[in-house]
Amino acid sequence: MPDAVAFDDEYERGDTYEAVYEAIVERLILEAAKGDLLYAVPGSPLVLERTVELLRQAAAAGRVRVEILAAMSFLDLAWSRLGVDPVSVGARLIDGLDFASAAAGQTGPLLVAHCHGRSVLSEIKLSAEEGPDTVVVLARLGLPDETVYEVAWDELDRRVEADHLTSLWIPELDKPIAAEFLRFEELVRELRQRCPWDRVQTHGSLRKHLLEETYETLEVLDARALLDDGEVDAQLDADLVEELGDLLYQIFFHARLGAERGSFTVADVARSVHDKLVTRHPHVFGEGARDGVRGPEDADDMARSWEQIKRAEKGRASAMDGVPMTLPALMLAAKVQDRAASAGLGAENTGAVVEELAERLARVAEQQTGDGMGDLLFDVVALARCIDIDPETALRTASMRFMEKMR
Repeated sequence: MPDAVAFDDEYERGDTYEAVYEAIVERLILEAAKGDLLYAVPGSPLVLERTVELLRQAAAAGRVRVEILAAMSFLDLAWSRLGVDPVSVGARLIDGLDFASAAAGQTGPLLVAHCHGRSVLSEIKLSAEEGPDTVVVLARLGLPDETVYEVAWDELDRRVEADHLTSLWIPELDKPIAAEFLRFEELVRELRQRCPWDRVQTHGSLRKHLLEETYETLEVLDARALLDDGEVDAQLDADLVEELGDLLYQIFFHARLGAERGSFTVADVARSVHDKLVTRHPHVFGEGARDGVRGPEDADDMARSWEQIKRAEKGRASAMDGVPMTLPALMLAAKVQDRAASAGLGAENTGAVVEELAERLARVAEQQTGDGMGDLLFDVVALARCIDIDPETALRTASMRFMEKMR
């Protein structure tokens, strides 16, 4: 129709699809007040058409009169192209925009409609603990440029150029969706869209919040460190759950920012650390472990093996490469000494360290220089390592004990 009006401008203005649909319906109601109006949608108006659903709600409230004309649904074409009887296989139709909640607990088969763009595909891929090897993409069914093809699950949000006429056929999912993590991811996404504070955040602006939540978590861990091993403190455990949750929110938030620009999702974050841990534990997951080949004998041996694997992975020329310089001073000293030990350097004999420490203490008392004090503290860290004590934790615990005495 040459005089037909489209609603592309609403899609360009709207922050969310729901906001777009609501704006379209309000415009339709205003126009319908002037006279009869024909509103055309692709396929059946009763199948996954949110604007029609909103119009029917408005009609029920007496705001507009609506007459629905039946039409062929895209579902008829989808089952034909797939060669599937939806009743016999028990297929379920899911809206891609609500996939995280609507598909929770499902294992398939699923036909997922409204896969509008890359962000929606990322959400769908994120939602499954383990996706199938491949899924079927059904694009622009019934149009001259219709395509139906398979794509690898891992490439879903990278290879598919999706629009509002794109659907997915998922024959089965290996595992049901992890409901709690999906609910949390959905919450983070909604907050990012609807909360004024969340909408303006960046990786840079979130840095201080990540640091703050980390220190608050450490504060609870320090309090727990004062308890005996295995001792239960219900309040401390509840506090730890709360702080770990706040820290998890920061991780999900950064992953959400990555997903919005099409770079990565929280699923990529989880997959990356999973694969890294498998690679760095050959004594657990490698061929030698299955064949009974002996791995690291203790935690120290394991730490040395870990550092060697990391150096090989990242192509580091020196054991000092990659040490994060933003660490607190005591932690930095311990990390440097750990790296040196992994390379076979540094004093590991307690007696030798104690002798060096005594000599250093005498020199500091005599010379009273900053460099001498730094060397003395460095030797204190070396002694702590020799007797298997974390210097950062030890000093923090001592400070907390002193504070309690002062109180």
